[in-house]
Amino acid sequence: MARSLPPLSWFRSFEAAARHLNFTAAAEELGLTQSAISQQVRALETRFGVHLFERKARGLAITDDGRKLLPQVSAALEILGAATSTFETGPTDQLLTVATSVSVAQWIIAPRLDRFLAAHPGVRLRFLSTIWPDEFKASIADVEIRFGAEKQVGRNARRLGPDPLIAVSRHIPTEDLRGETLIETVGTSMGWQHWGQAAGHRHPLAPTLYVDSFGLALELAAQGQGIALTSALLAADHLAAGTLHALPAPPLANPEGYFLAIDATAPMALAFGDWLLAELAQRR
Repeated sequence: MARSLPPLSWFRSFEAAARHLNFTAAAEELGLTQSAISQQVRALETRFGVHLFERKARGLAITDDGRKLLPQVSAALEILGAATSTFETGPTDQLLTVATSVSVAQWIIAPRLDRFLAAHPGVRLRFLSTIWPDEFKASIADVEIRFGAEKQVGRNARRLGPDPLIAVSRHIPTEDLRGETLIETVGTSMGWQHWGQAAGHRHPLAPTLYVDSFGLALELAAQGQGIALTSALLAADHLAAGTLHALPAPPLANPEGYFLAIDATAPMALAFGDWLLAELAQRR
């Protein structure tokens, strides 16, 4: 059974009175009357069966029991204040909510986000991790970066750019890929079989590892765990840095991709979309 606790207002009055050692000053801070502060402190003393203050002509003196209680109450109020500030974010027009997959947030947005924040110092960003279409329907976001085929993502969505599938690896593999660990992303229409046919491999390519996102496939390849068939958009930074290498084969056209949908009534959402498209255009 949950314990019955004294009202929070009693603790706030006690903590303010203990800091000021004066009921009147505590009342001014909390926007209450001096009488209300005195009554709430008295109620707390009655509840605990102790004296928390000695009442004197020119103020208060905290007792040993009061000193024992004060640090715990102060710490608890600080925790509550921190929890409250998490949700009290100020004017909503400066809170920008972006719904996207972890893959896009990690491999495309995160490496460049400082430039957007520098250009818009008053904005606060909230990222919602989403993958499947039903998750986007349930989200309330100013910006959505959806994955799917064009007919699935909605008419108001704009493709982030050319995004073929490429095979990437930390090392240069054998030409026929025999003995290599192949990593494939489930939930997409194209896989290693299609890539092998397009690349002219004579034997079928069978994946060894299956993952649920291009981002995880990319991370496994970056850790030297195999060859990933993944999004060229996500892999671009690794390729530019030389930490991953693309296998010498024609890029595989992918009917699915990442699409940007924006709340056109939100100026900051429009600014974010323009910034993201400009960043991606610079890489091409």
